Amino acid sequence: MSRATAAVPLRGQRDGAEPARTGPTVLVADPDAELSELSAYGVAVMHCDNGIEALLRIGAERPDVLLLTADLPGIEAVTLITSLRRSMNMTIIVGVGPGDAEIAMRALQAGATACVARPYRSSELLPLINAGSSPSAPLRVGGVELDEAAHVVRVCGEPVHVPLREFELLAYLMRNAGRVVTRHEISRQVWRSTVSPPNNTIAVHIKRLRRRIGDDEKNPALILTVRGVGYRLVGPEEAAEDG
Repeated sequence: MSRATAAVPLRGQRDGAEPARTGPTVLVADPDAELSELSAYGVAVMHCDNGIEALLRIGAERPDVLLLTADLPGIEAVTLITSLRRSMNMTIIVGVGPGDAEIAMRALQAGATACVARPYRSSELLPLINAGSSPSAPLRVGGVELDEAAHVVRVCGEPVHVPLREFELLAYLMRNAGRVVTRHEISRQVWRSTVSPPNNTIAVHIKRLRRRIGDDEKNPALILTVRGVGYRLVGPEEAAEDG
């Protein structure tokens, strides 16, 4: 049973009123930490004790950020992260102790955004919370538009279905438009791994992504292959010239 079942009111909110969703909302899945002090910074905090309840609360209440302990009861932290990453792009922060190095590595590989030391410090958490919940302007290159907040890709104004991994890959390429990104960078930032995915996985995802955004697979004009290095998404100026 969780010690708190509702978001901590923001400053100035009357008791019994609906929580004001003007700031980020964080679900703290940790039996030993509630972090209600974050409400002083405009953060609405929910709390639960175990991984099973965390999964249910995320589905029902859609918090902006999940902060969970590495030794989460109910569902192992890595298992929970893996499950969430199949369908969600939320910020996931893992609290780790001195003996949690292996769990931290596995959590990052599974898709955690960052690991922080326990006991938690507001000064370390707040930049991660705010970065993960701040809406950003849609990214645009040529006729391709990617809205990270809405999780939507449009090509020439029409929405296109892009699975999560390809969405993250496209987002990373668009954030770095105009420069070459190496396979190692892609592995670390998109697959969240220090080693390249096996069996030419990145190349396969690039091929699928080109097909989805209408880039010619044999003679691509948007996602270019830099042999022996990685890939480059053309910059907005180049795309405009080609158009």
